[in-house]
Amino acid sequence: MKIQSFTDKGMVRDMNQDAFKTGEFQNGGAWAVVCDGMGGVAGGQVASEICVNEVSSHIEKGYRKGMSMKSVKNLLVSAITAANIKVYETAEENLQYSGMGTTVVAVVILNGFAAIAHIGDSRAYFINEEEIKQVTKDHSVVQFLIDTGRITVEQSRTHPDRNVITRAVGVSSEIDVDVDIIPINKGDIVLVCTDGLYEY
Repeated sequence: MKIQSFTDKGMVRDMNQDAFKTGEFQNGGAWAVVCDGMGGVAGGQVASEICVNEVSSHIEKGYRKGMSMKSVKNLLVSAITAANIKVYETAEENLQYSGMGTTVVAVVILNGFAAIAHIGDSRAYFINEEEIKQVTKDHSVVQFLIDTGRITVEQSRTHPDRNVITRAVGVSSEIDVDVDIIPINKGDIVLVCTDGLYEY
């Protein structure tokens, strides 16, 4: 298995609020976590770093050889739930971080499957020789408008609320995590990224 990762702050902001970590398991398989912070320059960066560190730590500590994908799913949900508590409590205890939060997309690839958990509008894509398929579904205002037939996908690209998300890590004491499990074959690619990439 091959893992590649890259981040770029772009040409608009002075600071990069994205954070990521990747790793491999000793007995095969791999994992990756990507976050995109929000809530002011300092808050967004703090939120994404806390989330990446918490989720990564839980994945590494919770992994066991021979885990079922149901157990992997539960591990991802508990990891993101723990990260949510940490980000939320940090914001509550520090006035300068009030309102901060972050998106998250985390993937564990194991035994021919990828378990993908996410909150917000950072995404996961499945890529092979035949297709590029978006796996995750954005938790955003424009996605809600698309789902309810009020706007088209084309209209969503220029909608004034296209950057407004409806779920984020750290903005509430409780959180709802979506998890998808997809089969993976040799040569397939799983791409996890923030809106900084897929908008292009």
